Amino acid sequence: MKLDLHGRTALVTGGAHGVGAAIVRALAAEGAAVAINYHRSATEADALAAEIAAAGGRVRAFRADVGDREAVDAMVADVVAQFGSIDIVVNNAGVARRQRFHETTSADWSAHIAAGLLGPVHTAHAALPHMMARNWGRLIAFAGDSSRVGEAGLALAAAARAGAIALMKSLAKEYGRYHVTANAISLGLVETTHIDPAWLAENREKILRNYPIRRLGAPEDVSPLVTLLASDSGAWITGQVISVNGGFSMV
Repeated sequence: MKLDLHGRTALVTGGAHGVGAAIVRALAAEGAAVAINYHRSATEADALAAEIAAAGGRVRAFRADVGDREAVDAMVADVVAQFGSIDIVVNNAGVARRQRFHETTSADWSAHIAAGLLGPVHTAHAALPHMMARNWGRLIAFAGDSSRVGEAGLALAAAARAGAIALMKSLAKEYGRYHVTANAISLGLVETTHIDPAWLAENREKILRNYPIRRLGAPEDVSPLVTLLASDSGAWITGQVISVNGGFSMV
């Protein structure tokens, strides 16, 4: 299946490393112009942009805190000015700190909600007018399986991401008439540099017992589904929560 994205512009939040970087590479390989959003990872974002540009891709890195509405509005305006459109938004940025809920603070609540819920709200609000004008668009938000089945230690991340799922379903119903699709991807544990290596080494065998495939995910396990949903081949998939999780949960 050829998923041709030439003529499309994609914004990937949290796109500098890990799952986000794999998505950036996959979308660029299909011909999309890619805007790499980052907040604190300037070195990684610039290196990834240089890699894709060297391969002939159209790419630029944009700094913005997705929890800041004005910053997101300015970023989307810059993306449109640079590339001429914004057609695909992949909300990958998020916070998932493993904490006992009664030990969290209001600052923890704000951080999780800003990235996991307000990020998708802000990017969709800024991008939708451009998608409506072109009568085409793709909104994709990431959630962890905790947002659907719950998980001890991840109450805040689960709550924020569950809100993002509800947002995607609602936007799918509201904007489908403009050929805009909105979907959520629910992930199991993907092995990236964000995971505490000491915690993972101590708990790996116990964790793997929950995965029928008996391995954790890799960023490259995720990007093919994103590319499908971003393409014309995914035009009749909307309002869905699709798991990429090695069988961790089956709901």
